[in-house]
Amino acid sequence: MPVPETIAQPGSGVETDTGPGRPQAATEVLRPHAEHAFADELAALAVADDRPRPARWRLSPWAVATYLLGGTLPDGTVITPKYVGPRRIVEVAVTTLATDRALLLLGVPGTAKTWVSEHLAAAVSGDSTLLVQGTAGTPEEAVRYGWNYARLLAHGPSREALVPSPVMRAMSQGLTARVEELTRIPADVQDTLITILSEKTLPVPELGQEVQAVPGFNLIATANDRDRGVNELSSALRRRFNTVVLPLPASPEAEVDIVTRRVEQLGRSLELPAVPDGVDEIRRVVTVFRELRDGVTTDGRTRIKSPSGTLSTAEAISVVTGGLALAAHFGDGVLRPGDIAAGILGAVVRDPAADRVVWQEYLETVVRERDGWKDFYRACREVSA
Repeated sequence: MPVPETIAQPGSGVETDTGPGRPQAATEVLRPHAEHAFADELAALAVADDRPRPARWRLSPWAVATYLLGGTLPDGTVITPKYVGPRRIVEVAVTTLATDRALLLLGVPGTAKTWVSEHLAAAVSGDSTLLVQGTAGTPEEAVRYGWNYARLLAHGPSREALVPSPVMRAMSQGLTARVEELTRIPADVQDTLITILSEKTLPVPELGQEVQAVPGFNLIATANDRDRGVNELSSALRRRFNTVVLPLPASPEAEVDIVTRRVEQLGRSLELPAVPDGVDEIRRVVTVFRELRDGVTTDGRTRIKSPSGTLSTAEAISVVTGGLALAAHFGDGVLRPGDIAAGILGAVVRDPAADRVVWQEYLETVVRERDGWKDFYRACREVSA
């Protein structure tokens, strides 16, 4: 099964890895694909998995769900959770991929849509790289196919001159394709998916041919519901998807757990200090984000204004990671209030006029009066000056 080739630079000491099942060392790439980073877990699940598998799936639906949610196998292998949230959401998503309906992961920014999409594709197909990144400039060729113009001009239209898109490759090989930020793609380009998802066919009129999907093919798309009005999905296209909404973490404890786990993973690759020394500050970041997001303090006593940004879990992860880097390179290696203050300010104050007023009011009415938060208050006042 093809995967992108890692090109080694002369003298770099980096080995070329062109095949699945040979995970690259963490020092070779900054961010390995999911199927490489968690190759041992996927292999252990494949050995222990004795349940029926859909055509061309690497694992059964039960094993895919276990890979995402975590668990302990009979041989003692611990599968780390990739997604912390309601089990039924993951089960519905996995079951959808086992049918002929495509999967749309919907939610506000920062609810792990891309993360879940990548790990689903890695567990189902062993390849998460068949990706179309949606932008306002995504062309139709990115979804259907393009041409090698040198061959096209020299020999005319032919299969050799055709450049398949990730979606076409997934159709012909029975794999899972991914489309990120579907609602950012222009509407006319979005609708090229209708025939693919309904007829499981991609016509190539220039050659008088078509590519028909083989068993195992499906598609995962992501979209955030703050983007309504950018490029709304047509009703015809939306009907081709089963929509699963990924919610924000239900409780502060769940969000702290998610942030801690993800920061630990990022910290290992960036050689940052251990997270346990900064758990109190992680809890503080999560508390600030949740209160501003919800418009009320944790105890429910004080109503506060919310800023214009989403203040998602992904942004909390970014703030803590940045704070750990500050602590490592310019501090004593322990995450402290001063290390996270600037990151929080940058996340909250997106609109320099309106959001700054919201932030100052929150500092003076909530943070200043809270026991044990004096150092944090002073650090935030310093960076806000």
